[in-house]
Amino acid sequence: MNDDGIRIFESRYAAALRGHIAGGGETTLLAAYELGREALASGVGAFEMAALQHAALLVICREAVIPEKFETIIRAAEGFARESFSPFEMAHRGVSDANSALRRINEILEEQVQRIARELHDDAGQLLASVHLALHEVGRDLAPSSRQRLKDVRGLLDRIEEQLRRISHELRPLILDDLGLVPAIQFLGDGVSRRAGIAVIVKGSSEERLPPVVETALYRIVQEALNNAARHAQASRVTVTLLHEDGLVRCSIRDDGVGLPPAAKGTRQGGRGLGLIGIRERIAPLSGTLEIQSGERKGTELLVTIPLETIRA
Repeated sequence: MNDDGIRIFESRYAAALRGHIAGGGETTLLAAYELGREALASGVGAFEMAALQHAALLVICREAVIPEKFETIIRAAEGFARESFSPFEMAHRGVSDANSALRRINEILEEQVQRIARELHDDAGQLLASVHLALHEVGRDLAPSSRQRLKDVRGLLDRIEEQLRRISHELRPLILDDLGLVPAIQFLGDGVSRRAGIAVIVKGSSEERLPPVVETALYRIVQEALNNAARHAQASRVTVTLLHEDGLVRCSIRDDGVGLPPAAKGTRQGGRGLGLIGIRERIAPLSGTLEIQSGERKGTELLVTIPLETIRA
C-alpha cells in the first residue's frame, strides 16, 4: 500500500472508529474486522496498523469538546482496535501452526531417512560381505585363467559397497548421531573435497552437543550449501564456522565463488534459489534467521542463526 493508499485507509479507519464511538455496535465492529483483513491483505504491518489506530484516536480526541468524554472514547476504541487486529492475530497463529507442522514433517522425514541409511549401511553391507565370502569359495574351484574374471567381479562389488556406504553417510551419517555436528560436517566436507576438488575448512567446537533437531537442520543446511558451492559457485574454497554463544547457534558458510545474482537472493532463481528455499524452510520451524552476503566475484556467505531457548522451550 503506497502513501496515498495509507492516507485513504487512515481516513476510512477514522470514520469507522468515529461511528463505533457514536454507538455503532456490532455493525461497526464488523467493519473494524473487515478493515483489519483488508490491511493485512494489502501488506500493512502490525506496527503500521497500530500507528493508524493511534492517529485516528488522536484526531477523535481532539474533536471532543468535553474532556470527560475521553475515557468513553478510549474504552470504545479498545474494542474496535481488538476487532481490527484480530486478522493479524489469526495470521500469526496460522504461521505458528504451519511452522509446527513443518517441523514435525521434517522430523518424520529425518526418521525415515535415518532408517533407510541404517538399512543400507547394515543390511546391504552384510549381504555384500556374504557375496564376497561366496565368491571366495567359488574361486577355489576355478581354473587360474578364470580367476582374473572373478577378481574383476569382486572389484565391481567393492565399488558398489563404496557407493552404498557413501549414499548411506549422505542420507544420514551415523557420525552425526554418535559424535555430533562438527565431526559430521568435517566428514561431509571431506567427501565434497574429494568429489568436487573444493577445499572445505570446518571451524567449531564439538565439545557441547546441540539439540538433535538443531544438529539435523544445520547438517542439512551445510550439505545444501556445499552442494550449491560445488555445482554453481565455481568456488575453490568453502569455510564453515559454527559458534555457540549467548543462547544462540550461528553457522556461517562462506565460499570464494562468483557470488549470487541479485534475483537468486530471493526465492526462485535457478538451482541456487531453490536451495535457499530449502534452507529457509528448515530454519523457519526453529525460529531461525538467514542472512545472505554476496557480491559479484566476491563469493557468498550464508549466516544462519537459531535461538536455542526457543527450541528447548
